[in-house]
Amino acid sequence: MSEHDATVGRPYYVTTPIYYVNDVPHLGTAYTTIAADVFARFQRLRGRRVRFQTGLDEHGQKIAEAAAAAGAEPRAFVDRMAAPFREAWAALGATPDDFIRTTEPRHQRVVQALWSRIAERGDIYKGMYEDWYCTACEGYYTEKDLVEGKCPVHDRPATKLSSESYFFRLSAYQDRLLALYRENPEFVLPQTRMNEVVRFVEAGLRDLSISRCNFRWGIPVPGDADHVMYVWFDALTNYVSALGGEGTEAYRTWWPADVHLVGKDILRFHAVYWPAFLLAAGLPPPRHVFAHGWLTVNGQKMSKSLRNVVEPRRLAEAYGVDAVRYYLMRDVTFGLDGDFSHAALVGRINADLANDLGNLLHRTVALVEKLAGGVVPPAGEPGERERALRAFAERTAAQAADDLDQFRPHRALEAIWALCGEANRFIDAAAPWTLAKAGRTAELHAALYAGLEALRWIGRMCWPVIPAKAAVLLERIGDAGPARWPETWGELRAGGKVVRGDPLFPRIDAEREAELARRVGLAP
Repeated sequence: MSEHDATVGRPYYVTTPIYYVNDVPHLGTAYTTIAADVFARFQRLRGRRVRFQTGLDEHGQKIAEAAAAAGAEPRAFVDRMAAPFREAWAALGATPDDFIRTTEPRHQRVVQALWSRIAERGDIYKGMYEDWYCTACEGYYTEKDLVEGKCPVHDRPATKLSSESYFFRLSAYQDRLLALYRENPEFVLPQTRMNEVVRFVEAGLRDLSISRCNFRWGIPVPGDADHVMYVWFDALTNYVSALGGEGTEAYRTWWPADVHLVGKDILRFHAVYWPAFLLAAGLPPPRHVFAHGWLTVNGQKMSKSLRNVVEPRRLAEAYGVDAVRYYLMRDVTFGLDGDFSHAALVGRINADLANDLGNLLHRTVALVEKLAGGVVPPAGEPGERERALRAFAERTAAQAADDLDQFRPHRALEAIWALCGEANRFIDAAAPWTLAKAGRTAELHAALYAGLEALRWIGRMCWPVIPAKAAVLLERIGDAGPARWPETWGELRAGGKVVRGDPLFPRIDAEREAELARRVGLAP
């Protein structure tokens, strides 16, 4: 039984991290959000009720410092910074069902309730905190964790802190966390990341400082107005607070989440601290935490000083939303580090989208216009070639569905594009122009129908990644059926009108390539 067969009746809940509002959206946050949108769209096609959630992390010292640097009060600052995120995700074709902000009352209420519940169970206590702190990641490190006195993740000097704090008894959950990992070997994906998490927990866990009294921009600790919650206790709870907390209909419907998509730099918070908080509160952990890699630009880390920070909205405006979505999901192995390259983006647009997919659509529709009056012909009696193409499409749909179920969009697209190649070869071998000249009308119609039906399957399988262009493709071949994953060959109705239209993805020549590179700030 496939995972889909076992879970089709269960709702599907996918989340991104909630993003810091100390800066505008960048390519890394866009990458996570697009991936979540792809998985959400795929599950909708498969017939599941889907909840896709994203949002903003608006508390903590880092945000307070960014607001001060901007000459604004924290609340006014986060209100102003929220809009660019909403606009960016809309511009990239992402359609989240909820966008939560940690400054919302619905969030504060659930976070404080979670704190109180854990405290009542004896797993929160007050003590003195002394450790090294990195403002960039809101992370705390022992001296041995530092690299020449700097944060091991952000390479910035760490600050030594000593103050009164509330602690969570993380050390008491070492064995339960290890048991969770053993009993759920795919709790963290990919496997290499699970191995890292297990090693971290096996090395021993220290109790975790979860409050601060040296700044005020945060959620107050229940019963102690001198303390605000550590930003990660606050932020992680968004996955439950957006549901209204335990006991609500939304919580019963959607929790536990099917997958938290996160960058590898925040895996520890999601795979160690978050499940420990939930276990302490008597709540189930999420089903999966998937940690993807980092994106570099032309082999270098994104940096304002290097002038290589890629703004996702500018990228989408220059190349088209679906081209950017396709490139990010196809060119990078999801789960590993990847490199954004302007040349690689243009290469994917020209080779995969313009040549393979665009030309397949154009030539197939042109043949139908020329040889069948511009309408979908009857399927007729399929021959050996048509049956082989159908079998190839059915294998492709099964493979691509499994890959998307398992968070492998790059492999799903590889399989779909193999079908594009097979459909192109089918047309070459069937030679409809020869069949028309010989007056073999039944064979001609069977060949043209099979070519159009292959395009229908390709368009529907592509829809999670390139939704706007897939909709155009399907409209041009006369497919007005419901939006669902292809499972039954032969559902394209005969008699529908086909439309050739402009190129689905125009090619980018060298002159245009240089102009676009300048527009997005990547010109050499």
